[in-house]
Amino acid sequence: MKIDNVCVFGGSGFVGGHLLNLLTNQEIFLRVPTRNYERSKGLLVIPTVDLVEANVHDDAELDRLLMGMDAVINLVGVLHDDFAAAHVELPRKIVAACKRNGIRRILHMSALNAGAGQPSAYLRSKGEGEDIVMTSGLVATTFRPSVIFGPGDASLSLFAKLGRLPVLPLASPDAKFQPVFVEDVVRAFAASLDATVTFGQRYDLCGPKCYSLRQLVEYAAHVTGHDPAIIGLGDGLSHLEAFMMEFLPGNLMSRDNYQSMKVDSVCGCEAQPNNLPEVWGIRPTALEEVAPLYLAHQMPRERYEHLRNRSGR
Repeated sequence: MKIDNVCVFGGSGFVGGHLLNLLTNQEIFLRVPTRNYERSKGLLVIPTVDLVEANVHDDAELDRLLMGMDAVINLVGVLHDDFAAAHVELPRKIVAACKRNGIRRILHMSALNAGAGQPSAYLRSKGEGEDIVMTSGLVATTFRPSVIFGPGDASLSLFAKLGRLPVLPLASPDAKFQPVFVEDVVRAFAASLDATVTFGQRYDLCGPKCYSLRQLVEYAAHVTGHDPAIIGLGDGLSHLEAFMMEFLPGNLMSRDNYQSMKVDSVCGCEAQPNNLPEVWGIRPTALEEVAPLYLAHQMPRERYEHLRNRSGR
């Protein structure tokens, strides 16, 4: 299956930016829909990207986007608001558009532990969308990562900011995660595009080590030179804090996020320490290898963004 042209939904997001940079090095033409062209113009520096302002929930727009494409990658995900529209209805519309336009190959981003019967709407909706893609009759591959870290992330970077507080009440401090490096995730996507061994497969993606939420917050704070007093909250107070944060700007946490953290986001901390399937030959990157660089603005792009923000540009 020769793939030269790919439409990447969610390409303007955190994982999308890393994936586009990798695929453009493979000289793949990339069509990237966006709701706001001006806000996504930074992607135009990537040589093979065609940035298109479009309403991806409109069937006619989807047909226009998929014209001439060989494959589709769907990275769309939200942590708040309308889970059904983003995680269920959009995959259903993308699948239908693929069939109308003769596209057989689709790669889809799900989430670890996604599925029916889970305590959060996020995980249930992710599971429903995943099943729509995998039972569509298309040549599909699904990826189910734990929390993803790397330059531009919304996890460790947020923890580092929270770590500046002298006292930090922390909801669900014992929730478990097995963070996976964003570059490992996008390498798995890129390597799977035309790899027949991945067709029809669902892959859990995790890094080499498990952490509690408290450990992740403490680590991010210490890397950036802070040492907050972290007060771990019990179940009732954790729920209350999540409820109160729904009314604050920034979408720091919601009750559904709290429900998600009731399920440990791990692949198997004890029995299987290297939790990237061998099919790609990727050695999982440890958090400690990379996080200090970008949290302290030591990576080239991070240094540029940090200096630009300080100068007010």
